[in-house]
Amino acid sequence: VTWRYPEEIRERLVKPHQYTRVLLEMSSQMRSYSAAVLYEIGARYLTSPGRLSMREDVIWWAAVLTGRSDIKEVDYRFFKRDVINKALAEIDALCEDFGLELIEHKQGRKIEEIQFRIVAKTPQRLDDIDAPGRHVFDLELVARLISLGLKQDEAQDLYASNAEAQLRATLDHVDQRLRNPAMPLLNSPAAYFKDALRKGYASTALASTAAPASAPVTVQTEADRLRRIRELWENDRLRRARTVFQEMLSAMQMDLRIRFEAERLDGLAMPIARAWRKNGPSSRLAGTAFFRWLAQDLWPDEPTDRVLLDFALQCGVAGV
Repeated sequence: VTWRYPEEIRERLVKPHQYTRVLLEMSSQMRSYSAAVLYEIGARYLTSPGRLSMREDVIWWAAVLTGRSDIKEVDYRFFKRDVINKALAEIDALCEDFGLELIEHKQGRKIEEIQFRIVAKTPQRLDDIDAPGRHVFDLELVARLISLGLKQDEAQDLYASNAEAQLRATLDHVDQRLRNPAMPLLNSPAAYFKDALRKGYASTALASTAAPASAPVTVQTEADRLRRIRELWENDRLRRARTVFQEMLSAMQMDLRIRFEAERLDGLAMPIARAWRKNGPSSRLAGTAFFRWLAQDLWPDEPTDRVLLDFALQCGVAGV
């Protein structure tokens, strides 16, 4: 018995480039490594009959979701709180096609194995597209940014390009600074906030009050430091691309949008392409892909180690 596929189907089977690009593009929108991994797993099992991921022990999942192969023991409470729950929330916020539910398997009272159920999201009705809650993320957080004196557009840009946890921590730091009667009065809380966010004041404050001396100390390698600096550099380049785009004339902005659609739209994941068609660069989901493309178009040269070092020193990155 023999069979053959039509040429167009055979081409898709032996060269699944489109599927790979979709996964990479959508995964790149995730802020955390764990969310990107869970998204890929969800996409893989979305079309399976049971829509259930593999069932593995907690240590296996900890290694997969953190990218570490040296994990020997896991405190499940903290792993669930700090890794799993945050990744699930991130996927729920950014992915329009499906969500994931955690399934825990116990032996006695201890959770030994876990897996995930992939839940397809119901397609939105046309009359719900303009519903008030359609694009709501954390409006309270944005309102706190505006209350410091930031303009609404600037507050939204900061919200879109920074982790929510870092924004909250920095806001709390600024609030404490404002309430401290022993410190000089701040002339511009908004400027102080942006400086604190850029220099990581909140992270430094958290580190100084952290755990007891007996806690294990993670030593960053040179490669880890360079990787972190590279990520900060790319985030800064993305923010600069946003600023450049906002300062352009409407005709120039439209030309860039047309170029982006011609060069990248076919390769975007369906949720990102859908968000782009509806909201363009103002979409939180599609805007990141657009401004990353624009940053690469404006500044195509790869940064040298010297450039990254100068950037780190200029921004006051710790550990350099």
